[in-house]
Amino acid sequence: MNRRPLRIGNASGFYGDRFSALREMLTGGPLDVLTGDYLAELTLLILGRDRLKNPDLGYAKTFLRQLEEGLGLAHERGVRIVTNAGGLHPAGLADAVRKLAATVGVPVSVAHVEGDDLTARQDGALTANAYLGGAGITACLRAGADVVVTGRVTDAALVSGPAAWWFDWTPEDHDRLAGAVVAGHVLECGTQATGGNYSFFTAHDVQRPGFPLAEISEDGSAVITKHPGTGGAVTTGTVTAQLLYETQGIRYPGPDVTVRLDTVRLTGDGVDRVRVTGTRGERPPATLKVGVTRLGGWRNEVVFVLTGLDIEAKAQLVRSQLAETLEGVADAVWTLARTDHTDADTEEAASALLRLVVRDPSPDPVGRALTSTAVELALGSYPGFHVTAPPGPAQPYGVFSSVFVPADQVPHTAVLPDGTRMPMTVPVPAPPVSEARRSGGGAPTADGRGPSEEAGAAAPAGCRAESRETVRAPLGVLAGARSGDKGGDANVGVWVRSDPAWDWLRDTLTVDRFRALLPETRGLAVHRHELPGLRALNFTVTGILGDGVASGHRFDPQAKALGEWLRARHLDIPVHLLPPPEGTGP
Repeated sequence: MNRRPLRIGNASGFYGDRFSALREMLTGGPLDVLTGDYLAELTLLILGRDRLKNPDLGYAKTFLRQLEEGLGLAHERGVRIVTNAGGLHPAGLADAVRKLAATVGVPVSVAHVEGDDLTARQDGALTANAYLGGAGITACLRAGADVVVTGRVTDAALVSGPAAWWFDWTPEDHDRLAGAVVAGHVLECGTQATGGNYSFFTAHDVQRPGFPLAEISEDGSAVITKHPGTGGAVTTGTVTAQLLYETQGIRYPGPDVTVRLDTVRLTGDGVDRVRVTGTRGERPPATLKVGVTRLGGWRNEVVFVLTGLDIEAKAQLVRSQLAETLEGVADAVWTLARTDHTDADTEEAASALLRLVVRDPSPDPVGRALTSTAVELALGSYPGFHVTAPPGPAQPYGVFSSVFVPADQVPHTAVLPDGTRMPMTVPVPAPPVSEARRSGGGAPTADGRGPSEEAGAAAPAGCRAESRETVRAPLGVLAGARSGDKGGDANVGVWVRSDPAWDWLRDTLTVDRFRALLPETRGLAVHRHELPGLRALNFTVTGILGDGVASGHRFDPQAKALGEWLRARHLDIPVHLLPPPEGTGP
């Protein structure tokens, strides 16, 4: 007998997201399962430092405070809760939830998933956690758990695990699992699926977007929507943007299944409803990704404000005055942001910002030795000398990297409500594939190549856009974009809403053109992947973020605005493709 669709929502996209979201999702409409995603690369570093201070910590404490009210609401409504808020100590959070349940008088059964912590295997690591799949979550729900706490699982596993429980899928149901993973990827970042951080935000009311939910059917297809009366919007555009976020290539490998992103199809299904169909899945790889964080050293920064005339000369003076102090520093980077305007009508508009970022294995060279010298310049440097904030002490920074380990060497374990420990069976992996296929690939063309483009290659020939009159305009009048980080790499997804615009985008936005528009990417490996079903291109820029977000390598350390920078760059666009003047985009 076919079960009705699973109605599953999300109430957190990161540690620090809207506190009231859990209550809003529980009271805003019917749900079967409510998830919460609290973990990111930077979060693991934060939790690792918490654990150094107190071994009993290492989980997202905010989740417990949300449950003080939310646990009773979920119990009254029969909603299961699944969260990765367990972080580095899922057993500890599970115990804390049990104590809270006893205190507030709510009878719930709690289970947790563990085995991801591989810190002991990585020399010098602060944290090392394997990205587990959804099997442990499925086992806990089958055993009757009302609350399932995990450590590091893939974000999408918070959705695919409950879907496998609801429909009693097996590890061989690759297409169904792939569909649930896609739904999970759309939900995982919360309001990014409902108009938050959306290129065409002016077309919608995004003052307070509602959190998303998915109605997942037994065949793995889904409808993405949100509770009635909540803000934001669910459109094919908002869903496309989130599908492109932090994915790298056409194949999206995970611990349970490899998703073929080039098979995903989106169609409108009414107001604030987008149907996701066609998703195909393949066997997962034989390895699991392990995210490793380390303390990389110490950093500091000073931002000098340069106002009015002679900006370049003022910047050069400061650099020369601090040159001797910086000689012993391992890494010092100066950046001059020309935010100043000619003949400005406010002082702020007349000012540029000169930023100095320093890093060193020791706190001493980047601590008082630097800040004292910077402060001493106050009366003996350029005219108008001041800084945005008083220089502070050196701060530790982290380094993120990833390694891969055989899946059968990771003790993925479900700890059921009665304390039974259930080891998970590793899914049958896919046969070994080339690195090109692992990172992208796709359906091969006649010459055996997949529809991905390496640096310097020409765009593939296709149904080319009709040659007509062009106008110089920002790419963003036609295309949306979303960008983000994966360790030290960045991805930029770009999409359009019509077939003629797709023909033009595919032929025009080559790797070489991408590098020309974003000069910071020159000299870095850039890979381009086509997703025709979404009318989208996905670019991966290797190494642009250095050692990852925690290292603060770049002005925009998570590449969140890289896509918006690309959209603001000008190029020649065929006039017939441009929206009418009153158009607001997809």
